Amino acid sequence: MTKVTAQMSVSLDGCYTGPRDTPGSTDMSGWMRGPEAPGFFRVTRWAVDAAAWRERQGIAGGEQSVDSELIEETFAAAGAYVMGRRMFDAGEVPWGEEPPFHVPVFVVTHRPRPVLERRGGTSFTFVTDGLERAVELARDAAGGLDVAVAGGGELLRQMLRAGLLDQLELHIAPVLLGDGQRLFDPGLGLGADDGIELVPTRVVGTPAVTHIRYSVTGRSKLVLDDRGAGGDLVGLAQTKR
Repeated sequence: MTKVTAQMSVSLDGCYTGPRDTPGSTDMSGWMRGPEAPGFFRVTRWAVDAAAWRERQGIAGGEQSVDSELIEETFAAAGAYVMGRRMFDAGEVPWGEEPPFHVPVFVVTHRPRPVLERRGGTSFTFVTDGLERAVELARDAAGGLDVAVAGGGELLRQMLRAGLLDQLELHIAPVLLGDGQRLFDPGLGLGADDGIELVPTRVVGTPAVTHIRYSVTGRSKLVLDDRGAGGDLVGLAQTKR
């Protein structure tokens, strides 16, 4: 059955890039000179070093490792992708004529554009009528395989907020960036008594990164747990004042 999945490389303090760049050039050369790139390349170093990632980019070399096997597994599971327009704009030029996806990609955007066909089976369809519609189109195109969220972090938060995500995999790099764009910020739109529950289904640790896969079970109300207070947590709190 088709699942909607997402993956993100993050630092130990939850950042997936450095601080957000100011509006300006969206080509990769401009982006790489900005403040986002150093943090991004640090948390994704494990992937850049992997043979499976390099092969998809048309780059020789790389390490044959557990990390590489997981990347290969991820590519094989995806029958279609959904991504944000900012992600597409940054990647269009460096991906070249044969992007690494090799399946249909649906770009969530407010700016219409004709379908862009590339070599290797990749096509970019620009969806202007909402995230849910993009996911629907991706499901139809996936052929029973997964729909994968290809970034960025803002789109992933929208997916979580809308309840559209079935599985989330975090690749946690052993680094503290201190500042940057955090994946789980107030953009999730959760109230003080509301949470999104995740169930860990796989944990794989390597020297470069820890991979944690979660099943997303949905929103739940947060309640006081007074089991250790004899059933009167409020009374206990009052006596401590």
